[in-house]
Amino acid sequence: MKLGLQNDEVLVVPYDNAWKVEFKQIREELLSCTRLSNHQIEHIGSTSIEGIRAKPIIDILVGVENLETLEKPFFKDLERAGFYRLRVVRPSEVVCAKFSDEAFQVKTHFIHIVQYEVEKWQQLLFFRDFLRSNEEAKKQYEQLKESFFQTNLSGINSYTKYKE
Repeated sequence: MKLGLQNDEVLVVPYDNAWKVEFKQIREELLSCTRLSNHQIEHIGSTSIEGIRAKPIIDILVGVENLETLEKPFFKDLERAGFYRLRVVRPSEVVCAKFSDEAFQVKTHFIHIVQYEVEKWQQLLFFRDFLRSNEEAKKQYEQLKESFFQTNLSGINSYTKYKE
């Protein structure tokens, strides 16, 4: 299994069963480095959907009680697990990434920190669970992702907007 993409690189690869194993290992690492509980950590994104092509990056959902009260010790704990806060600005979400290189150019994992069991948390899990349980929707989503490469668009921001 090869994980990671360079900054602004877009690539989708066939599903790899090793992604499940990698998520479980990362969850255990997060549990040992933070005060998070098992129920606060979920595998999301296409790498969590068996059989679908995906960017080779593991997406992790972390639910916290309140985004506004997260303090430096929480982020220091995440750094012990290899995750660094990004300067990405998203409503109701904080994003951290893990890198495979010392220059911080190749991202292998993302953590999406949201408030536990509120709208963003529920939306992300609903979308994952819907695709897991609906073969036709999964195929349509995969075709949508593949059709991006038939456009003249490039870069991760364009890819994300295209899928939306």
